[in-house]
Amino acid sequence: MTDPHAQPSATSDPRARDLADIPAVEVITRAAVMLMSAAAEKIGLSSPDPDTSEHRDLDEARRLITALAGLVTASVEYLGPHAGPVRDGLKSLQLAFREASAAPDEPGSGPGEKYTGPVW
Repeated sequence: MTDPHAQPSATSDPRARDLADIPAVEVITRAAVMLMSAAAEKIGLSSPDPDTSEHRDLDEARRLITALAGLVTASVEYLGPHAGPVRDGLKSLQLAFREASAAPDEPGSGPGEKYTGPVW
C-alpha cells in the first residue's frame, strides 16, 4: 500500500532534476525565456501577420514585459554572459510592443520602462 502523503523522491523519475541541483543563473534565465516567449506570443510575433494574430493581447503582453524587465533589472549582475542577450530580447519586445500599439506610450511609460528607462 502506498502512503498518499509521501513526497515523491527525486530518484522516482530520472528525467526530473531536483531544484536544489539547478544553478540560480539557469533558473533566472529559464524564467526570462519563458516571459519573453509568452510576451512575443501576446504581441502576435509568432503569427505571419501579427496584426491579425488570434493570440494578440497587448494588455497581457504589457504585464509580461514589465515582469521581465523587473526580473532582468534585479538579476543582471548574476546573469554573466547571458545578461546581454536577455537585455537585447527585452528591448526587442519593448520596441515590438510600441510598434504594435495603436496609441504608443510616451517614451519612459511603455511596458517595463520604469525599470529599464525609455526605449527608442
